[in-house]
Amino acid sequence: MKAQAVRIHETGGPEVLRVEDVDVPSPGRGEVRIEQTAIGVNFTDTYNRTGLYKQPLPVVLGHEAAGIVEAVGEEVQGFRVGDRVAYAGGPIGAYASVRLYPAERLVPLPDWIDDQTAASLMLKGMTSEYLLRRTFAVKKGDWIVIHAAAGATGGIMCQWARFLGAHVIGTVGSEHKIAVAEANGAEKVVLTTDPKWPAKVRDFTDGAGVAVVYDGIGKDTFDGSLECLKMRGLMVSFGNASGPVPPIAISKLNDRGSLYLTRPKLWDYVAERKDLMETAAALFDVIHRREVTATIAETFTLAQAADAHRAIESRSVMGSIVLLP
Repeated sequence: MKAQAVRIHETGGPEVLRVEDVDVPSPGRGEVRIEQTAIGVNFTDTYNRTGLYKQPLPVVLGHEAAGIVEAVGEEVQGFRVGDRVAYAGGPIGAYASVRLYPAERLVPLPDWIDDQTAASLMLKGMTSEYLLRRTFAVKKGDWIVIHAAAGATGGIMCQWARFLGAHVIGTVGSEHKIAVAEANGAEKVVLTTDPKWPAKVRDFTDGAGVAVVYDGIGKDTFDGSLECLKMRGLMVSFGNASGPVPPIAISKLNDRGSLYLTRPKLWDYVAERKDLMETAAALFDVIHRREVTATIAETFTLAQAADAHRAIESRSVMGSIVLLP
């Protein structure tokens, strides 16, 4: 069958995104065909577009969506035509009106969650789960730093960390984002445009520093993030919104108090279906409790995918961006 998809034939700026007609065959063994209703836009998509994260070309972008199963291949168990489903992660190719997807990587959607909310939360929400509960198990009373606390992933993380009982210090890049970060659950907020922001973080903790820093910004905040950590604290670098972190001398970790550094990704934390389902269940639980809510900042059509990328790369968007096929 015919479908529309956003594909790139070369890496570059948003202008390389092309809406094209594609053929979507019948699902093969272990696959389902999904009529997609909402597609999440993430910074990871821009990394694939620019070539920072390599993909064989041409390629349809996107890692996250929700939709309805319209056809089922052989040996598929647990899914039927008409089921509402969502996913986050590989294989790449979410920017499409219809696509094939491996059934073992799909998550059934509860009746109470709508498709746009699901599409806006699957990747960012499951990322928040593994970062807060497994990369570092945040517990009541911990002082932590969450960068981009007014953004999509940062906002979800602040809400979830508050639910876990942590003292959240959020960072933002401009004054008008402070109130949003506070509403998301940040107990304290600092501006990363202030060169003294690491010192202010230490002031909030009576000079001790924080147990963990969650940094999805990258180059612009990396060194400051290290300065915020207490002795044997953990630096979690999970994104590159400002650009990739340059190579560092490992002695920096020693000099600043025997620090730990990790560069995790979601795919490794949900590689097994059991882990995927447990992660999704934890996410759906905090959404259902209304401890975590989605903020959809803007929606775009597939034909407007380039505008969606410009919006997310501006780093002015406070919430998620969703494509509507």
